[in-house]
Amino acid sequence: MSQVQVKPQADRKQDLLQKVVEHIDITSFDARPIIEAMDKMSFTSRDLARATDIFNEMLANQSCSIILTIAGSTSAGGCMQLYRDLIEYNMVDAVVATGATIVDMDFFEALGFKHYHGSPDMDDRDLRDLYIDRIYDTLIDEEQLQACDHAIAEIADSLEARPYSSREFIREMGRWCVDNAVKHDSLIETAYRHDVPIFCPAFTDSSAGFGLVLHQERSPESHMTLDSIKDFRELTQVKIEAGTTGLMMIGGGVPKNFTQDTVVCAEILGKEVEMHKYAVQITVADSRDGACSSSTLKEACSWGKVDIAREQMVYAEASSVLPLLASDAWHRGHWKNRNRRAFSKLFA
Repeated sequence: MSQVQVKPQADRKQDLLQKVVEHIDITSFDARPIIEAMDKMSFTSRDLARATDIFNEMLANQSCSIILTIAGSTSAGGCMQLYRDLIEYNMVDAVVATGATIVDMDFFEALGFKHYHGSPDMDDRDLRDLYIDRIYDTLIDEEQLQACDHAIAEIADSLEARPYSSREFIREMGRWCVDNAVKHDSLIETAYRHDVPIFCPAFTDSSAGFGLVLHQERSPESHMTLDSIKDFRELTQVKIEAGTTGLMMIGGGVPKNFTQDTVVCAEILGKEVEMHKYAVQITVADSRDGACSSSTLKEACSWGKVDIAREQMVYAEASSVLPLLASDAWHRGHWKNRNRRAFSKLFA
């Protein structure tokens, strides 16, 4: 009687981590005809066309500074190069994101690691035994993610023991990538080169948290810390300096609300600033819980945060529609006439 041979764990893991997630290149196709056709349609298609028109208007307005907010896992799902290109081609001037977007996805790939195709129907207990993490239908090698945690700890170990805003620490990550990254032109390295500030108001809610805990454990009496109040003050400084602003928001949550709140914070500081003039949000959340993953754009007007003259909600999974919007904007070329803001120099 023959016996069934079971593959060793390492071989089974290698079999699962085979097909790499490839990031979309918005310059490789021209979405303008699709967006123009969608403008003649209805429902989400027309919403996306109007959102694209608003984003192009932001880019064409020479006095408008654009803040990109990112929540969710679109970077792991194939939009990482898209976000990097928005910075490279001067289509956004500041970024507010979740820690996972910046560390678990972008910095992770800068270290030479990859995200892989999987399935939402996989056996998660089996994945745990193999040290594979799952984001819906996307897989990550947990051992590589822990190497990312240790790299964060090493960067923290190299810094002066004092409070840092997340922007300061992420800038140090970008500086580190210049000399040490395996994959260059990551989001954080590109932002570092162009002096585009990146804020993560909940930075430790990611692999950064594990690395920073390790840093403090190794240096209990003298270590760097993160100052969330400094984060809020610095982003508010960006809003005050920028004047007219437009928001391109992917998902919602902390990055969205944090960015909208800068208008109110400036007012508390005695500074007269206008509401965010333009706003686009792409989300699958809705308002049945009273929020829409932080307030709807119309509701935010009641708080004095967002003007409702040029705003658009797009209810769609972002990786399915954002490439069309970004490709249309890249090919229309308004970014070519914009001056770089280099807002990081505000804090030099």
